[in-house]
Order: sequence, then structure tokens, then C-alpha cells
Amino acid sequence: MLFRGRYQGSSFFELVEIDHPQLRPEQPTAGVRAEASMPSVPHGTTVLAFRFAEGVVVAGDRLATEGHRVASRDLQKVFPTDAHSLIAIAGAAGPAIEMARMLRIELEHYEKIEGEALELEGKANKLSQMVRANLPAAMQGLVVVPLFAGYDLRRGIGRLWKYDVTGGRYEEAEFDASGSGGLYARESIKKVFRPGLTRDEALLMALQALADAADEDRATGGVDLARGIFPLVCFCTAAGVTEIDRVTLERVYREQVLVARTRTGAR
Repeated sequence: MLFRGRYQGSSFFELVEIDHPQLRPEQPTAGVRAEASMPSVPHGTTVLAFRFAEGVVVAGDRLATEGHRVASRDLQKVFPTDAHSLIAIAGAAGPAIEMARMLRIELEHYEKIEGEALELEGKANKLSQMVRANLPAAMQGLVVVPLFAGYDLRRGIGRLWKYDVTGGRYEEAEFDASGSGGLYARESIKKVFRPGLTRDEALLMALQALADAADEDRATGGVDLARGIFPLVCFCTAAGVTEIDRVTLERVYREQVLVARTRTGAR
């Protein structure tokens, strides 16, 4: 027999909240001091997003830190949420990854129930609700500050949003970056950004911005040639989401980023 609960809408997030609250991740008790209740947890650091001629680029380094210790050298921080959108996570790694997975499930559930994908701005609103629901945990130190980007099929353009810990969302017209190295990545992009960037120019800019952030922020991981670890870079266009393969990343890094940094005397 088909079970039908109290909730009859198309939101998976609200379905869990109303009919299956026991499945929600446990939240810290409000009012408890973070240092008394929260152990040190891995944190993701630098992610960025910007528009280019065909859509948007979303990228992130791979390092996760736990205080002054390396927690992971190859953490995934960029997640496709459906065929035409992505989330990039910064902050407490566990809740951030769980939020990315929940958003993907939410969008899949909506499409199955309604028979069509949610509009891109509606997807950004869904993520805003999830960030707001994480506020009790954020007050205890488990802050999640994502970037959301995608290709708006109706408008025919790439779009991106940033968020604050209360769930406030703010659309950026050109670019943004988040995480401990976000300031340096944003400044790097600002110097060379222009409308109508080609795919090759956008890839180079993303790698250069993350390299600049890694130079200035010890919590941001640069390219690790010895271990073969490179940033995760994804394009989102009308054709969908494409992840750039490691071979291409290494070629661009060796041929252009390293050469440019040697020419300017950067280490």
C-alpha cells in the first residue's frame, strides 16, 4: 500500500522535515558553547565561480584543514546538483558535503514529482532554505558558506549566487569566491576578468586564481605535482556540466601558469 503522509508537496527537504523528522541530521543544542561541544572538524577552504562566454566556471582547491593540520589533500568541493547547476562548498566539510547531496536529491525529487526541472533561481532558493536550516549548527562553529551557479536555460546565460550563514542569497553579476583564500582568489580574478571570456581563458583564469590564493593562504591547497592532485574545475553551459580532466589541467598548469609565475618572479 502506498504510504501518504501529511506533506503532499514536491519538496524532498520539506517532506523529511514534516513526515520523517527522525531522518534529519542531528543539530547542536542552541546555547551550548562551541568549544565545549564541538571537536575540531575538517574545513574546506577556497572555491570560486565566474561567468564566461558560454556559461559559468566553478572551481575549488582540494585541501581540507583541521586547525593547523591537513585533514585531506583531495577533498571534493564542487558538486553537480543536476544537469545545469553546481554547488561549491566552503566551511565545515561534513555539513557542507551533506548539504550538497541533499540539494541534489531535492532537485531530483522535484523533477520526478512535477515532471520538469525547477527554474535556476528556484534552485538557488532551495539552497538558501538549507543554509538557513543549518544556522543552529553554524552558531556552534559548523559554518557552511556555499557558492551556487548554473546555466539559466530560459534566459540563456550563466548565473551565480553567494550566501551568508543566515541563508541570505545574493546574485553576483560576474564572479565571486568563498573560503579562507576567497579574498585572494577574488582579487586575482578581478585583475583580468572581462565579459565574453573563452573556455581556454576561463580555465587559465580559474587555475591562476587558485594558485594565487594558495600563495597567500596556508589553508588553500595549490597544485600538488608530486601526488598528481589538481583543483576541480567544472564548466556549466547549455550542454550541461563538464568536469575538466586531470591531463588538461596539468597541461595548462605546466604550460601557462608555471611559465607566467616564473616570468613574474613568483614562487
